[in-house]
Amino acid sequence: MKKLAIILVITVSACTSSNSELAHWETMAEDITITRDDWGIAHIHGPTDAHAVFGMIYAQAEDDFNRIEVNFLNSQGRLAEAEGEEEIWRDLRMRLFIDPVEMQAIYAESPEWLVSLMDAWADGLNYYLHTHPEVTPRVLTRFEPWMALTFSEGSIGGDIERVNLTQLQAFYDKDPSGNMSMASHQIEPVLFDWEEPRGSNGIAIAPSNTVDGNALFLINPHTSFFFRSELHMSSDEGLNAYGASTWGQFFVYQGFNENAGWMHTSSGVDNIDEFLETVSERDGEFYYSVDGEDRPISKKTVSIAYKSGEGITERDFTIFRSHHGPIVRAQGAKWVATSLMNEPMSALMQSYGRTRAQSMEDYRENMEMHTNSSNNTVYADADGNIAYWHSNFVPKRNPDLNWLEPVDGSVSANDWGEPHSIEETPNVFNPSVGWIQNTNNWPYSSAGPDSPRQSDFAPYFQRSGENARGIHAIRLLENKNDFTLESLVETAFSSQIPGFEAVLPALIAAWDNAPTSHPLKADLAGQINVLRAWDYRWGLESVATSLATYWAEELTEQIARQARDTGMTSNEYIAGRASIDQHLGALQAASSLLAQDFGSWETAWGEINRFQRINGDIVQPFSDSEPSIGVGFHTGRWGSLASFGARRYPGTVRRYGTSGNSFVAAVEFGERVRAVAVTAGGESGDPASPHFDDQAQLYADGNLRPVYYYPEDLEGHIERVYKPGT
Repeated sequence: MKKLAIILVITVSACTSSNSELAHWETMAEDITITRDDWGIAHIHGPTDAHAVFGMIYAQAEDDFNRIEVNFLNSQGRLAEAEGEEEIWRDLRMRLFIDPVEMQAIYAESPEWLVSLMDAWADGLNYYLHTHPEVTPRVLTRFEPWMALTFSEGSIGGDIERVNLTQLQAFYDKDPSGNMSMASHQIEPVLFDWEEPRGSNGIAIAPSNTVDGNALFLINPHTSFFFRSELHMSSDEGLNAYGASTWGQFFVYQGFNENAGWMHTSSGVDNIDEFLETVSERDGEFYYSVDGEDRPISKKTVSIAYKSGEGITERDFTIFRSHHGPIVRAQGAKWVATSLMNEPMSALMQSYGRTRAQSMEDYRENMEMHTNSSNNTVYADADGNIAYWHSNFVPKRNPDLNWLEPVDGSVSANDWGEPHSIEETPNVFNPSVGWIQNTNNWPYSSAGPDSPRQSDFAPYFQRSGENARGIHAIRLLENKNDFTLESLVETAFSSQIPGFEAVLPALIAAWDNAPTSHPLKADLAGQINVLRAWDYRWGLESVATSLATYWAEELTEQIARQARDTGMTSNEYIAGRASIDQHLGALQAASSLLAQDFGSWETAWGEINRFQRINGDIVQPFSDSEPSIGVGFHTGRWGSLASFGARRYPGTVRRYGTSGNSFVAAVEFGERVRAVAVTAGGESGDPASPHFDDQAQLYADGNLRPVYYYPEDLEGHIERVYKPGT
């Protein structure tokens, strides 16, 4: 309660800017130039990096202040103040790791250069609110510099979100008598899930494999749509970064400068671990055992404020922590503590610092900070270097333990060691094959035969294996040495769907092997003919894509439990164990659903798979009666590099995309950097803006527009030049 009161005092007392503060903002703004190009993308320049930060966050707020505020409500554990009581547990999870009072102390200890950027960040947002009185924040009427530390890394989910909210609630919720429920909470496993897998594609091509002898680079994050802002920030101090910046953050998360490019992909590393604590209670206090000795469990009270019918209500929680980390759940009689990388100052320094890296040596020095925890990184530069950096934070651990399960926290020898060095991590630098790819797959195929060997590394370096997008990427990259910027874009939008190659032959074989008397054989002959002739490529006019997708989803739902019980993946079960009746029954059900929804099973994929942006809401209200655009590409689950995660919504028969390809850029490094890009929908979150959906058709077509990186590139493409506040 006390710490919450401190925060509220700070916020309330600072809501009104002083004359001196306003004068400072106006002085800063006078030296900043924002140039909006004809796609509405902001190019910000100032004399110092702090000016660039002020201008870029101001421009972000112009485009979508709501997304900035929501991100920072979430990062501070204050989302329930806007959304209500249902978000209490999400806020509590965040507050287990992020203490606003501790963030203020870290801010006070930060190096001067970082403080200047955090100050400029808060100033830019507050000046935006001052100059836009028509904007009504949901909660955050004032931004303080320390808040930047609460969201320092940029991933769409981040490590903290791997803590299960249902289990967290089961541990910290109280029964009617006021006692905490310490019983273990069993979660029913999810048997199948058709939501688009989060991830990304990164590809780097060495000069030896390109026509012009320049390194090429693909930036292709797969996130929720509209999750990042495309912008360009530069200063007279040498900053000159272009790319995608997560709303509310003051660094380019995935992008490039004139000499280097960086692309992050979600890693399959095991770098978040759970420790089983043996807990006892004496005289109302809790202790946990380490090497036979009892240590007191630390505890403190956290107050979570939430919106209710009576206004803002608070709920207090006593949270617990061992030296391994906060207690997040129970397992039987044990308490479970979670360890993860939580160094906000270093993470923010690393995130910003990489935007200024001009060479492989610079980037390597940046990676020595070991705080880019949830990402792999694909890299390329103007010197012709290409690299793959595996997850930047991998603690040393006993490789004989199964770190995918909670380990015994009562044995100090099981504690984490220091992070593995770069030399000890499965990275790749300048492979002889001349290419690198990562699609959230394992590092052991990142450069074909030049990849790291799995046997050289502990199992905890990678929890998962190859995926269909990785297989697809390797096919396109190996044995090709005539890449251009244009052919790299073609590679990014290759229409192959290799995941179906493993399962569809089983369906065709099932039909072939079914006796003539089988009740479904004659009825499905037309569908089988279409699928037999399919080249495993998506397309707007492809009926086979529609049939295969609906069949695979229907059959997966039917056999998911059987597959799990036999220890097989759904695809393995479909390919090797599903019966003739299961195959044909699923195809019949898929055909019937297509006919019911669209009038015929012969429905083109583009009629089903749609892009729609109706308003500026973070959660879109999709509607079949509103305009939408057909999208040919497919889900990354089946190996489409251009991913489009779409599904039906209440009241719709069409599928609407919400994730997958969000920002796509292809870059060529030479004497001058050359790039093309596209953003899902458009740069602005305002439906009244011409840039709300002006890129939607380009996006659906895989047609990337030129990036205006140099001032001369902007000539003839300038929509507006102004200063913040004018």
